[in-house]
Amino acid sequence: MTALSKRSTIYLDSALHQALRIKSLETSRSMSELINEAVKQALSEDAEDILAFEERVNEPVISYEQMVKRLKKDGRI
Repeated sequence: MTALSKRSTIYLDSALHQALRIKSLETSRSMSELINEAVKQALSEDAEDILAFEERVNEPVISYEQMVKRLKKDGRI
């Protein structure tokens, strides 16, 4: 752990905790490392989603009904 690490208490479902502990043992990585990696990955995916929304902010919005009609017209459904 780095000097900038912060200690935190989390509560895991017992089955999830057991799976994490086993993975930790099998990969020779600490549970903290595995949790940090998972959180970083989740936040990274969120950042990608936000960027995708920002890139599409000026696209026209159509209703569900309009989309269904378009799909029927195009022979997709």
